[in-house]
Amino acid sequence: MASSSQAARQARQASRAAPNTAFRRLRGQRSPGEFAAAVRKAAREIGEQVSCDARYIGRVEAGEIRCPNYAYERVFLHMFPGLTLADLGFTAREQVRGGRRGGGRVHPLCPLDGPPGDNSKISDIDEESDVLRRVFMTSGPTTVAAASLGLGLGFVPAQRRVGEAEVDAVEEAVRRIRLLDDRHGADGLYRRAAQPLRAAYALLDAGTAARRSTADRLHAGAGELAISVGWLAHDSGRFDDARSHYGEALATARVAGDLALEAHAFCNTSFLARDAGRHREAVRSAQAGQQAARQLGSPRLLSLLSLREAGGWAGLGDRTACEKSLARAHTYFDRGAGGGADPEWMSFFGEPELEALQAQCWSALGEWPRAARHARRAASLQDRRFTRNLALYRAELASDLAHAGAPEESAEAGQQVLDLLEGVQSSRIQSMLAETARVLAPQAGTGGVGAFLDRFGEALRLP
Repeated sequence: MASSSQAARQARQASRAAPNTAFRRLRGQRSPGEFAAAVRKAAREIGEQVSCDARYIGRVEAGEIRCPNYAYERVFLHMFPGLTLADLGFTAREQVRGGRRGGGRVHPLCPLDGPPGDNSKISDIDEESDVLRRVFMTSGPTTVAAASLGLGLGFVPAQRRVGEAEVDAVEEAVRRIRLLDDRHGADGLYRRAAQPLRAAYALLDAGTAARRSTADRLHAGAGELAISVGWLAHDSGRFDDARSHYGEALATARVAGDLALEAHAFCNTSFLARDAGRHREAVRSAQAGQQAARQLGSPRLLSLLSLREAGGWAGLGDRTACEKSLARAHTYFDRGAGGGADPEWMSFFGEPELEALQAQCWSALGEWPRAARHARRAASLQDRRFTRNLALYRAELASDLAHAGAPEESAEAGQQVLDLLEGVQSSRIQSMLAETARVLAPQAGTGGVGAFLDRFGEALRLP
């Protein structure tokens, strides 16, 4: 009788023996990277956000992904109207589920482990919350943390060879965290996201990757996971935890010689330093990130890092240096997306974010009407389905209007944020609203200000 490890290996080999030729035909003459870009564009058209890259397309065509998750399903059916999942070369979700439950381990990060299909009345948020529970709700000490990634390891012995399945699970954890944060904010995710991070670093500590390329992917995946978890800590007001996670990612980048990961770590470190009032550190970190990013061929990454530097200069009150950094950011941004050179994590960075970061600079310099103009433009440009960012931009607008002496407009924007916060948990946004309420308090009798203050106060009292 074959051992469980042999059975698992045979199952993996069997799954790879059936390439998805139908999906390959649909790609046509486009490269995997070009097709992935088309998938991301189609996702934006219908308000979805997927982190599709050439590697994902390759996995689909190789038959490793037998059925896409719900977000990808909606995108693919939008791209190819009139076709079914079967026409796209995928296996029915119910069949894949049944096979996994009957004959093998269930991968907690598998996109198939969700709620029922087309006839379900469960909302997208319920669907994602179910996935979240499956991914992150684990138990056991750190020594068995690898199990939280669904790797089926139980522990990571020194002789264990880390392969594609383990690295894929780390990378999928990063994508899932980013997607859920975009939709629902950080507060409810942070604690549960720490388990996959510990698992990823347990794999690194084992030091037994089968190939150099696998080891490089594992370092990059673990570092990106540290940044993602650090962002959840950052956005939920746990600045010390965030600083630690970003530092861990930077150390991983330096060990692996990974400039892309280094630039990302410095980008987030700069953002955190600005929020924590360490403005000189924000400038230095952004400049260090630019130095790493210059070799990567991504103008959009350099644009974002220039905006981070501008935020630091604004915090220091140096208007001239801030304006120079903003001008440089626009120059890079206007060069357009860098295609395959743009990091996957930068999918959030478009014109709305460009406007929002400029608003933050002008508010730090005390130019509130100018800040409000940029914040209003950010909110108007943002896709309404990306709830967290829309709430963030409107919270910035409410604050800027309050300081600019437009209390009624500020209260109206604040009410819109409160509407959005029913599905978003973000300490950052709540803190911004609290500051807006503080500024508006003396004008409680003006227009709708009192109604906003009452509603905000009620929201604070809710459990």
